[in-house]
Amino acid sequence: MITRMILVSVPKERAAEAERMWKQECAPLMIKQPGCLSEQFLRGRENPGEFISVSTWEDEAAIDRYRASEAHKAIQQHTRALMNVAKVEVKTYEVMG
Repeated sequence: MITRMILVSVPKERAAEAERMWKQECAPLMIKQPGCLSEQFLRGRENPGEFISVSTWEDEAAIDRYRASEAHKAIQQHTRALMNVAKVEVKTYEVMG
């Protein structure tokens, strides 16, 4: 299994928009993807403009299929409005236990 984390920072005044967009537009598309086992969206308690999307995938091939999918393109379109003000970092981790 692989855990994929997307760290997103947006200005505080755009935090509600980012949260709504992820919950209503992005997460429902991601969790339907073959090989996506779970998806969570975390909001920073100290900084409400800081978010982490945590998804667990069967393997790297499932992530690759998702990244080449229409769903991934749709998610990119939904998030494009925030991209000029957001800092985004993607990290992947192997589940060891």
